[in-house]
Amino acid sequence: MTKNIIKEIRKNTRRKFAAYEKIRIVVEGLRGEVPISDICRREKISPSQYYKWSKQFLEAGKNALTRETSRNATDDEVTDLREENERLKIALAEAHIDVIKYKKSIGLR
Repeated sequence: MTKNIIKEIRKNTRRKFAAYEKIRIVVEGLRGEVPISDICRREKISPSQYYKWSKQFLEAGKNALTRETSRNATDDEVTDLREENERLKIALAEAHIDVIKYKKSIGLR
């Protein structure tokens, strides 16, 4: 019971950093002008918290870059592919109807 109360108090009094604050702290650390330990001490965060934010920051950047470079289709190509996809769906539906008609004609269904 007491542990739950303590846990709840810690949870409610925990500092919450906005995204822009996290970015500011991580970028300052990445610049290398001030040691990470000094930044963490000044911001009252643990070094593990800083490195967690840093990892998230770098992963987000990596994902944005890889997503951007892997998408190299133009709008016209996308439109053409969507039209082709629609034609193929219609052709498949018609072929499926033909199969059903054939099965009925030979008495399978």
